[in-house]
Amino acid sequence: MNVLVTGGAGFIGSTLADRLVVRGDSVVCLDSFDDFYDPSLKRRNIRDVSGHPRFVLVEGDIRDTDLMKDLARKYRVDAVVHSAARAGVRPSIRNPLLYEDVNIKGTMNILEFVRSVEPRNMVFLSSSSVYGVNEKVPFSEDDPVDHPISPYAATKKACELLCHTYHHLYGLNITCIRPFTVYGPRQRPEMAIHKFTRMIDRGEPIPMYGDGS
Repeated sequence: MNVLVTGGAGFIGSTLADRLVVRGDSVVCLDSFDDFYDPSLKRRNIRDVSGHPRFVLVEGDIRDTDLMKDLARKYRVDAVVHSAARAGVRPSIRNPLLYEDVNIKGTMNILEFVRSVEPRNMVFLSSSSVYGVNEKVPFSEDDPVDHPISPYAATKKACELLCHTYHHLYGLNITCIRPFTVYGPRQRPEMAIHKFTRMIDRGEPIPMYGDGS
C-alpha cells in the first residue's frame, strides 16, 4: 500500500511512518517543519527511516494547493493519514486565525486531494478536545460535540464535518478518530507527560495548579 502521511515528521505521524515501512508499505511523508516546537526534533524523528527506499519526504504545507495537485500527479496514493495540524488548546486562544487557516483550509486541501485520487481512503486525526465540557464519562463517539471551548477544538469539529460532507458528496471512505492524551517516544516536549517525566528525571518539583484536582 502507498500511504501519504501528513504531519509525517511529528510525534504520531513519524511513528506511523516507521510502522508502515516496516510492514512493507510505501510512505510519502508531507511535513512543513513549522516552528510550533523545535523543527530539529521532527527531523530527528524521521532520521532512521529517511534513507529507506520506500520512504519519501516532501517538505511543504498542506495549505499549498499547487503542491497537493503536484503530489496527486507524481505519486500513486492508496490512502491518506491526515495528522498534520496546528496543535495546542492554549496557543489557539492566542492566535485563532492561524488555527483556522492551517487546520480548516489545510484539511479542505487534503480532502480535495483525496477526491482526486483512486481509491479514496482517508483517516483523519481529530481530537478528544471536541468533547468540550461534556461531563458524561466515559466519553462515547456518539456523544454530542457541539460545544467546543477553544478555537483548536472548534477547528477539529469543523474538519470532522467537512469529512462527513465529502463522504456524502463524493463517496470518500473516511474514518475520523479522536485520540486522547497520546504519549510515548517522540511526544511533543510541551505535553504534560513529557514534562513531568523530564522533571522527575531531573529531580525537579512538578508544579500543581489550584488544588491539583
